[in-house]
Amino acid sequence: MDLSHFILSFSFAFLILSRGVLGTTFTFVNKCEYTVWPGILANAGSPTLQSTGFELPEDSSRTFTAPTGWSGRFWGRTSCSFDGSGSGTCVTGDCGLGQVECNGAGAAPPVTLAEFTLGTGGQDFYDVSLVDGYNLPMVVEASGGSGMCATTGCITDLNQICPMELRSGGGDACRSACGAFNKPEYCCSGAYNTPATCKPSMYSQMFKSACPRSYSYAYDDPTSTFTCSGADYTVTFCPSTPSQKSTKDTTPTTTTPPNGDGSYSGTAVVDPTTGGTGSSSGQMGSGSGAAGFEYGAGTGYGSGSETQPGSGSHAMLADGSYLAGLAMGESTRTALNLVGSALAVTWLHLFSCS
Repeated sequence: MDLSHFILSFSFAFLILSRGVLGTTFTFVNKCEYTVWPGILANAGSPTLQSTGFELPEDSSRTFTAPTGWSGRFWGRTSCSFDGSGSGTCVTGDCGLGQVECNGAGAAPPVTLAEFTLGTGGQDFYDVSLVDGYNLPMVVEASGGSGMCATTGCITDLNQICPMELRSGGGDACRSACGAFNKPEYCCSGAYNTPATCKPSMYSQMFKSACPRSYSYAYDDPTSTFTCSGADYTVTFCPSTPSQKSTKDTTPTTTTPPNGDGSYSGTAVVDPTTGGTGSSSGQMGSGSGAAGFEYGAGTGYGSGSETQPGSGSHAMLADGSYLAGLAMGESTRTALNLVGSALAVTWLHLFSCS
């Protein structure tokens, strides 16, 4: 091996080692038209990050570093009121401690969650979950990594299409069926605690139709968990949807209550922005009837490779990647990441030629 090959190999190894030492950066970005107070909860055995809860004004960002092997969750609190000493409460996502810092306390549902497990020398696992309900749009984007590294999240304002029986408070959040009814078939508990016995409900299908890459119920793993290696992550609140506060009072209505099995009998959720019901990617048949959903605000993403008409734009590429409407734009790679990629190719070439 000549000197140039040795230098390339050493540089590549240095990049890998430095990535493990420096850890993963999480950047929180607030694109909402109001202040969000993110909360951070480390899982048992993972260290606490630099903060467990903080104020994030409109159009601002803040970055934290997590060590290799860290796991935990993030969420956004809304409509908070804190005094100068940091004491107060939030309408959604509240930690229950009466403080800006959550200090080991989790979010009160309903709340949109971003969950991460950073790999120890391997893949990171991440998802955006609506299992505990929904309170605001959220997108997770990976940058500088290798592997699938897909953008995931929910950009649809589910508060606009939330059925009356799931609405929380004045429409600030949308409960899950488990949170609303506390029944085993919705909570995947008791006799329904396996993937074989706990199936998607009419309500979880509504969430899934609006946000196909987010967890909609406990066993929604195949289409909702994503992996990436060596990446940094950006968590964006309200990436491209209208202000939640300006639209939360437009309330969808249900014309017939659900049947005992969670299905509707000829019931539709009415979109308040159009005054009608839709039957695009949100259409689903369950039991004796079907419910149609039309997503009036923002951009909804359906499954498949086709684009369907409606008040929203329903599209996903055939390879499973989001169109530009979901992503915040193509990831910006640093020069270091670009060099790292080039060195990786050189490294593999050297071994294939040896």
